[in-house]
Amino acid sequence: MLRVAVCVSGGGTNLQAIIDRVQDGTITNTEIVLVISNKPGAYALERAKNACIATAVIEPKSYETREAFGNAMISALNENNIDLVVLGGYLVILPENLVRAFEGRMINIHPSLIPSHCGEGYYGLKVHESVLARGNKVTGATVHFVDEGTDSGPIILQKAVDVHDDDTPETLQRRVMEQAEWQILPKAIDLIANNKVRIIDGIVKEV
Repeated sequence: MLRVAVCVSGGGTNLQAIIDRVQDGTITNTEIVLVISNKPGAYALERAKNACIATAVIEPKSYETREAFGNAMISALNENNIDLVVLGGYLVILPENLVRAFEGRMINIHPSLIPSHCGEGYYGLKVHESVLARGNKVTGATVHFVDEGTDSGPIILQKAVDVHDDDTPETLQRRVMEQAEWQILPKAIDLIANNKVRIIDGIVKEV
């Protein structure tokens, strides 16, 4: 059974998608053990409590250094015997020690087709604003393993979504969540839970 922790900063829509897919059996061999937020008021924490999942609030500002914050995260994850860390709308720059500790065991969902509209500064609505400003006809979402770069780890899954002429950043964000993020993030977790992906020469292969 894959023991999963989900890290969140806001409303937790991706968290809810994972909870729902575990409950309906779409995600197999998986248990959501812990939800961690950097914000005590994040609604995602309520979603976790409603699903009887343990929660923790670990705020970077409570620690003198990024390394100390990373150590606090590592301790919380190890205490719960976490196998996979899922970043589901976690708007925190990760300390290097945390990334190293969970290398190959941490994934992120990004609301574009990497390598477009990604990297430092591309998060939330900013991604969709960039897509519309560039005039993209297609966008989407990407699930990838986390490395020490920003949105640069090996890609697990991607799904394309059409951009409409009358889109706003908000309408596009919603469509990308509904048609891509909420589908491929649960699928990626299920693949990992059932040992169906491997990183070979920096590329993710399904096995």
